[in-house]
Amino acid sequence: MERFKLTPAVFLLLIENKKILLLKRKNTGYMDGYYSLVAGHLDGDETVKAGMIREAFEEANIIIEEKDLEVSLVMHRFSSDERVDFFLTVKSYCGELKNNEPEKCEKLEWFKLDELPTNIVPNVREAIENYLNCITFAEFDDRELQ
Repeated sequence: MERFKLTPAVFLLLIENKKILLLKRKNTGYMDGYYSLVAGHLDGDETVKAGMIREAFEEANIIIEEKDLEVSLVMHRFSSDERVDFFLTVKSYCGELKNNEPEKCEKLEWFKLDELPTNIVPNVREAIENYLNCITFAEFDDRELQ
């Protein structure tokens, strides 16, 4: 019998001056036209922080040091498969924000934390709300949304 597997992903809660960086998805096949966070799956044989560092550079052109990252929320998510999402905050970063994946991201945009867009990926909206309410663990079922 094959063992059960979870898909791990990392998400960056990049917050500055009471604003959060979101990206608008396109051509991905999942929630295109909706806002999400800089994010991605772990490649395997990769730590959560190393995966976040890689994704931040690949998607947004920023360099983050491991010591500046903190896991702020873990979400067990039921989707087409089961996932564990790690939401990380960052104390500081280097580099100029740039959309490095224009084929998958329409744009990067800052939003006030109390004025998020209506078209935001549902688990991302819940994660941001949980973060703002100091909730560090959540479960989310988005099977009915697919």
